[in-house]
Amino acid sequence: MLLLQKTLPSFTGSLVLLVQHNVCKLKNHGRFGSDTKFSGDGYFRKHLKSGRRYFSKSRGPFVSCSLVPSTSELSDARVIYCVAPAMGHNQESHPESNFRVPAIVSALEKMELSPMFRGSEILELHSFSPASVEDIASVHTKAYVSGLEKSMDQASQKGIIYIDGSGPTYATATTFQESLLAAGAGITLVDSVVAASKSSQDPPMGFALIRPPGHHAIPKGPMGFCVFGNVAIAARYAQRVHGLKRVFIIDFDVHHGNGTNDAFYDDPDIFFLSTHQDGSYPGTGKIDEVGHGSGEGATLNLPLPGGSGDIAMRTVFDEVIVPSAQRFKPDIILVSAGYDGHVLDPLASLQFTTGTYYMLASNIKQLAKDLCGGRCVFFLEGGYNLSSLSYSVADSFRAFLGEPSLASEFDDPAILYEEPSTKVKQAIQKVKHLHSL
Repeated sequence: MLLLQKTLPSFTGSLVLLVQHNVCKLKNHGRFGSDTKFSGDGYFRKHLKSGRRYFSKSRGPFVSCSLVPSTSELSDARVIYCVAPAMGHNQESHPESNFRVPAIVSALEKMELSPMFRGSEILELHSFSPASVEDIASVHTKAYVSGLEKSMDQASQKGIIYIDGSGPTYATATTFQESLLAAGAGITLVDSVVAASKSSQDPPMGFALIRPPGHHAIPKGPMGFCVFGNVAIAARYAQRVHGLKRVFIIDFDVHHGNGTNDAFYDDPDIFFLSTHQDGSYPGTGKIDEVGHGSGEGATLNLPLPGGSGDIAMRTVFDEVIVPSAQRFKPDIILVSAGYDGHVLDPLASLQFTTGTYYMLASNIKQLAKDLCGGRCVFFLEGGYNLSSLSYSVADSFRAFLGEPSLASEFDDPAILYEEPSTKVKQAIQKVKHLHSL
């Protein structure tokens, strides 16, 4: 972060002020429901124990969301997004903190990429229901879901508890409710994008600015900062409610999305493609993990050597992602958008830049337009340097809008070093051979 602050001192200073403003603002935002209150410590004071009253309007397992914007609103929009910052789900000094989403919201405002500045072409959905327990149980075991809900009493008493030693993954008194809300935001965006695609050849791109993240959460429990598998839950919802049988999931987080991987490992109708840093947490996602049984071949894992950057990812997109998607013929594309591969991120050692993420967003948008009527939703996963995270998400919005990247204003090429091109080439060739690409 210090390197970026040296190049953009005035911008970063104003961004910090905006983050502080938005942390306060989001704690009292109407998107949480009229009967939900935040106190100064950031915890819900109503419905902590069960959440039943607050979540009484949760959608049922076979009912599509009724909070989709009007046809006219959707037809004008080019980007549609939800904000679920989980302000009560926080641990001091933990990298997966409640500063992450406010930092993004602040950057969008600072760079005039919000509805306030763009009118109808950028649409924020303020009203969305939490996911139902049935939605969550389409991916996770009911024992895990009910156990987590019951543990909220303990979290309320202690302030914070650890629900998984790997990561580590913590919970506060609001974690269960806020995790339902995060999953519900993704589901609502699926509803909205699908609705827009029925009347437009170029529907808006969706982006769920949510936390806790989800791609590490396994069917039986939480893992690696993740509570519920937001992308996996949305994939099952798209199949069940909208009849979108074939779902293509791209995960470009620096860490392997083991939870999503496990949820669909034997499913031929959901293609899971993960690029991640070789040897990074959680140690899964080997190149020969390709699926099982009828799902063999519908899982593609591509571990990239440390130091891989923009050149590597552009090659991966052209030679691996595009042909995989073209052959699979998806009905919708969902994206686990982790921004922790950025060269400035503290938890890994890839060399992605803001420009890399612009390229990915732009190319994935085009891929969705070419293959599945433009139906595509991004879900925030990792990204722990607040500056690089917020700048990269903002540039993703520019890509969705078809506007030029401003990455050159943020990225400093002087801090990059030579990519391990030989190792990257070997990995790409091996995965192409395994999957007959």
